[in-house]
Amino acid sequence: MGRWTPLVLFLPVGLTLVIGGHYYLWARLVRDVGFSPTTEHALTALVRVFAASIPLGVVTSRLVSTRWSVWWVAPVYLWIGVSFLLLLSVATTDALRLAYSVATTRPAFGSQNAVASVSAFAAIALGLGISGWALWEGRKLRVKRVEIPLRKLPQALDGLRIVQLSDVHVGPTIGRKLIEQIVRTVNDLAPDIVAITGDLVDASVDDLEEHVAPLADLASTFGTFFVTGNHEYHAGAPEWCEHLGKLGVRVLRNECVALERDGHILHLAGIDDYESVHFDLGHRADLPKAVAGRDRSRPLILLAHQPRAIHEAVRHAVDLQLSGHTHGGQLWPLNWLLRLGQPVVAGLAKFGETFVYVSRGTGYSGPPMRLAAPSEITDIVLRAA
Repeated sequence: MGRWTPLVLFLPVGLTLVIGGHYYLWARLVRDVGFSPTTEHALTALVRVFAASIPLGVVTSRLVSTRWSVWWVAPVYLWIGVSFLLLLSVATTDALRLAYSVATTRPAFGSQNAVASVSAFAAIALGLGISGWALWEGRKLRVKRVEIPLRKLPQALDGLRIVQLSDVHVGPTIGRKLIEQIVRTVNDLAPDIVAITGDLVDASVDDLEEHVAPLADLASTFGTFFVTGNHEYHAGAPEWCEHLGKLGVRVLRNECVALERDGHILHLAGIDDYESVHFDLGHRADLPKAVAGRDRSRPLILLAHQPRAIHEAVRHAVDLQLSGHTHGGQLWPLNWLLRLGQPVVAGLAKFGETFVYVSRGTGYSGPPMRLAAPSEITDIVLRAA
């Protein structure tokens, strides 16, 4: 299986969602409003162009280098976000209209066309307003401090700091400027460990080499560690693993390292992403291999891109798992849908004796937006329990 496989498998579902969503927008914001025939025809053509731009933009972005495809991919990703929020707004106004009609047995504002017009313009104003807010949130970096008590952590390691980056998604709309800002923020926190829990990139090494170069300037006591996410396997995971090593980033592929301070040891393990097994690269998640031979009396921290690794982590007495993948939903209410496939969507949770922390992500994927799921650079402070 190659980098095209996920796209081919998702294409029928994606096309159905795009066509259905744009039909709903057209019906409520064009057809039902009562425009003149000329205006309605023009707006109908515009909706068709917007709908077609999504599959065409996504497919052609795989054929052309990121440095060129950004010119049409960025507007397409923006429209994906705006159209999603417009759909939510239209659905909200429709629900309010229905509730009012049921309660009063009459239209809300005079004739049915007047009701549709007021509803349409209210939905547009609401959708565009929320889109503006989500765009602003999407580019804002925050530091989130989290203290986690570990039963096996010796007093000598109390206060050890791990800065977690996850789901940066360097690609068409995230480049060197944001990476430089992230590196400055991380270095100001003076961490002991920098952990990158996957989905760092969305394109090949050739396309993004210049943009990720500032990662070489990350500074910490024990260094920077990385595990693959599912997006690395769409962008050339073996090449990225090799290239990150040249930047001073230690890639943990089903392995464990012992970090020592004053004779006290902390184990740090990392596994390949679960989706790696679908690519003919010899990669696969193998936690038993990663923790083989480790001293169980010492605290063990696992880097695993997907939160669902927690169930296996509990069986292997992992003390803390750091994950990403979910983006915290990125655009509300997607966080509720993610609960169907992941045990934790965001934040700190505990399963048995194992803690798991799931980052909402440092960047974003697709639409350059976030709604009710702010990005984060996570400043994790370990405490001796």
